[in-house]
Amino acid sequence: MKIHELKLEAKADRKRVGRGIGSGTGKTAGRGTKGQNARTGGGVRPGFEGGQNPLYRRLPKKRGFKPYSQIKFQVVNVSSLEKLGKASVDAKILIEAGLIRDNDQPIKLLGDGEIRKAVTVKLQAATKSATAKIQKAGGKVELLK
Repeated sequence: MKIHELKLEAKADRKRVGRGIGSGTGKTAGRGTKGQNARTGGGVRPGFEGGQNPLYRRLPKKRGFKPYSQIKFQVVNVSSLEKLGKASVDAKILIEAGLIRDNDQPIKLLGDGEIRKAVTVKLQAATKSATAKIQKAGGKVELLK
């Protein structure tokens, strides 16, 4: 790309409120009429819910309580272990193969697909069907903490 090929677009001017009725934002300056939000210095603080008990007071404050986050696993299917062709599989091998991205996040083995080779798998979690398929093929599943 060259400088003459750039498509430059003009930047819109900021909206100047309260500058006459013809501007579209004159008189009340887009604040509506009356009320707490129309006043200067008005408005409510963040988290205020109109007198209703706000969310930050409704939630329990116990240590370790995290309703909004669960353990997020990186998932690997049994069929992708078949394609690797390794006798032993752990996080390092899965990262090199491009099946997972992060070494810090836990990995879970799912039972989708078939496996014929005996493989030793060292991961944080595995489904019952995945464990059964690997054991049927003569392999072993070792769960890490």
